[in-house]
Amino acid sequence: MSTPRAAMRRPAISPGALLAAVMLAAGAVHAGEAAVEPLPMTEIAPGVHVHHGSHRAWSAGSASDVANLGVVVGSRCAAVIDTGGSPALGERLRAAIRRLTALPVCYVINTHVHPDHVLGNVALAGGSPPPEFVGHVRLGPSLSARAPYYLEAFRRESGQALAAETVVYPTRTVAERATLDLGERRLQLRAWPTAHTDNDLTVYDERTGTLFTGDLLFIGHLPVIDGRLRGWLEAIGELKALDVQRAVPGHGDTTADLRRAIAPQEAYLSAVRDGVRAAIKAGVPMSRAVDELAGTGTAGWQLAAEFHRRNLTAAYAELEWED
Repeated sequence: MSTPRAAMRRPAISPGALLAAVMLAAGAVHAGEAAVEPLPMTEIAPGVHVHHGSHRAWSAGSASDVANLGVVVGSRCAAVIDTGGSPALGERLRAAIRRLTALPVCYVINTHVHPDHVLGNVALAGGSPPPEFVGHVRLGPSLSARAPYYLEAFRRESGQALAAETVVYPTRTVAERATLDLGERRLQLRAWPTAHTDNDLTVYDERTGTLFTGDLLFIGHLPVIDGRLRGWLEAIGELKALDVQRAVPGHGDTTADLRRAIAPQEAYLSAVRDGVRAAIKAGVPMSRAVDELAGTGTAGWQLAAEFHRRNLTAAYAELEWED
């Protein structure tokens, strides 16, 4: 594992300043833990807890609770997998963790760069000792490039200005694979080639056979292409071959049958690929292709109106130049 130069440009900030940023983002100074409503968590396997987000597009405020978040507890410490779409949601996650265990959080793992998975990090950054923030080797540079947009979107939609220090960068990165020891429990981390994004990371709990896929797997929520369509289909082929007891998608319900659960996503992405390839071969320009394929493969998916046309545009831009 290594830490990219860009990831190390994060501002130096004390735990006290981080806590102040959290309280500013939440809009009020909390009088105590009683003021924070803990996120509901479900124990899906011994020591493995999940909060399932709702199927909505991310925005600041109430629609920040859209991604699945995980907590895995070992005998020495706990690990958190994604932290939600706002500092206030991260506070609620922290309150939930305190209900689950008195052990410290030693690792906060981000499965990828999107704001619904990372903007709660700051709520967990002020521990003593602070946890390590773990991500794909490309997470730091990607987050650095996107952070100004995330902060501006948050200000525009919520009316609350977040300090730049609210965005917490990885302190430990994974280029290929890594193992984290929680005490009598090991997590296997894998950094994937560009698929959903260019910084997808999966987390596998050896003890219970639970795989946190991040957004390499969507269930119910239309998959969103922000990386490389062909790479994502290749990753799906590898995921289907894995022998796991259960999988926690980035969005949607936990599943005991990963191969079956990933089939609709594979079918949708394949339909996008094949439809766009045919349009390109026929010389159909992008704008017309997006209109003509507006209903392709979207049956049964939520949020198709929000994301399908964007997926078609991304796929066209990628496939137009394929060999």
